[in-house]
Amino acid sequence: MSAPLLNVRDLHAWYGESHVLHGVNLTVAEGEMICILGRNGMGKTTTLRSIMGILRKRSGRIEFAGRDMTAVALHQTARAGLGFVPEERGIFASLSVEENLMLPPKVAEGGMSVEEIYDLFPNLKERRNSQGTKLSGGEQQMLAMARILRTGARCLLLDEPTEGLAPVIIQAIGEVLQKLKGRGMTVVLVEQNFRFAAKVADRFYLMDHGRMTAEFPVAELPAQMDMLHRELGV
Repeated sequence: MSAPLLNVRDLHAWYGESHVLHGVNLTVAEGEMICILGRNGMGKTTTLRSIMGILRKRSGRIEFAGRDMTAVALHQTARAGLGFVPEERGIFASLSVEENLMLPPKVAEGGMSVEEIYDLFPNLKERRNSQGTKLSGGEQQMLAMARILRTGARCLLLDEPTEGLAPVIIQAIGEVLQKLKGRGMTVVLVEQNFRFAAKVADRFYLMDHGRMTAEFPVAELPAQMDMLHRELGV
């Protein structure tokens, strides 16, 4: 079996004196989509921020494409092919959709062109001249994802992409993720809506108080439903 594209081992992280992650382990194969499930405050976002290098107070080992990323500067992490789409999206409100798309530099080979982005996100093509302030929450989410795809990232770290969105937009984002999966994109998805995630993810990790407490493939999801209802409180 080939080495995973992303390999996280014994990851610990702190906010100040608060020890948030307690030895997180996860692996992601190239072209695979995994989903990290868990209630709020369990360390899911912190895991993504630590992998990306935004949170620097951490220990353990983070390997991406065989390279130890633990001591690598944040801008070099992006150049290595990791892309982070935060829950807050970070759209430049005063810029148009197209200006937002043109802003990020291509940091690696394979970044999508603006026209490829518009093929993937028809809503954005229709709103190409609209300012960020005029976009719906769903359109902002699409734009946040599209900006990272422009950079040439090989692995997307997506934090709660469906949070607060209408069902029709959630469906559209699911369709985009399926298309990205078809193109061989690797995705680490943080999501509380496991019914949505079940349509796109290959494997699931369950997180509780800064630790991964379970891991199973999507085929085992029906057998895990009672446990998920109990652990996630849904």
